[in-house]
This record gives sequence, structure tokens and C-alpha cells, in this order.
Amino acid sequence: MSPISILLVGFAMSTDAFAAAIGKGAAMRRPRLPDALRAGLIFGAIEAITPLVGWLLGRAASQYVQAFDHWIAFVLLGALGVHMIVAGLRPDTEEETQEADDNRHHRFWTLAATGLATSIDAAAVGVSLAFLDVHIGVVALVIGLCTLVMVTLGIMLGRVLGALVGKRAEIVGGAILIVIGAGILYEHLSGAA
Repeated sequence: MSPISILLVGFAMSTDAFAAAIGKGAAMRRPRLPDALRAGLIFGAIEAITPLVGWLLGRAASQYVQAFDHWIAFVLLGALGVHMIVAGLRPDTEEETQEADDNRHHRFWTLAATGLATSIDAAAVGVSLAFLDVHIGVVALVIGLCTLVMVTLGIMLGRVLGALVGKRAEIVGGAILIVIGAGILYEHLSGAA
């Protein structure tokens, strides 16, 4: 994977956390930078760990699927991308809006649970990366740093931007994952020909 692809994966993985952070920032009365950084660190740490877990699981299975590993990466990234786009296009329900209003204090465990929920896709990306020649530590670090920055910005901008930008960010992240998955498939198929 090229450095640009790794950066794009980091950005794509951080968009759902960014969308959640905008919602959290909108629900907070006046988010301060230390609060935003704290949330960014929590989300970033979780988002950096989950691809490592996925990568380890993928590595355990890699010897059985080497002949079609590029198809697995393509399907996983494509499915995650489509899921993120659908989630970005779906309107918020009243329950989600009420939940954002109820979570004004944003304690550690609330942030950690939200961070874990938004990092499931990073675990799946980790599984797909286990089949590629890539240094997972670098990818995990980039994903974690991108998430730290995006969540911090999301919290600070949440009051101003609201949910609209968060949804669009998720759509863009999904599209990026689909393009990366297609690129991996193309690279492997053209290299085999």
C-alpha cells in the first residue's frame, strides 16, 4: 500500500468517528479544547487498536485464503463503504437525537463505548489488510492519529456544524473505502495477468 492509500484509509476510518463527534459536540453546551482532545485521544486509541485485532484474526486465517485474499479485501472494504454511505444517507431517528441530548456529560465510558462502536469497521479493515503486504503498525498509527484529529475537530465544530456535515463525512468515507477496495482488486488482478 502506498503512503497516500494508508492516509486515505486513516481518513476513511475516522469519518464515522468524526460524525459521532459532531453529534457529541452539538450536544455539549460549550465544548472546550481539553474536552475535545480527551475525546479525540479516547477515540483515537480505540480506533488504532481495533485494526490490530482484526489484522491478527486475518493473519490467523491467511494461509487458508491466499489465492483469493484480494477478493476478501475488496468485498470487506466495499461492504463497509456501502454501509457507511447508507448510514450517511439515512435520516437521524428521534431516539438518536434524544440520546445525543441525554449524554451531555460525556464521561469516559460513554466516549469509549461510542469509540468502540465506530471502530468496528477498522477491525474489518484490519482483517482485509492481513492479506496484503502492509505494515499494520503504521496503518494503525495513521488511523489512530487521523481519528484523534477528526474527533477533536468534530467536537469543536459540532456546535456550529450540526449533524448535516457529519452525515456527509460518513458518505465520503464510505466512498473512499470502496475506491481503495477496487484499487486493491485491480492491482492484484492486473499483477496476476
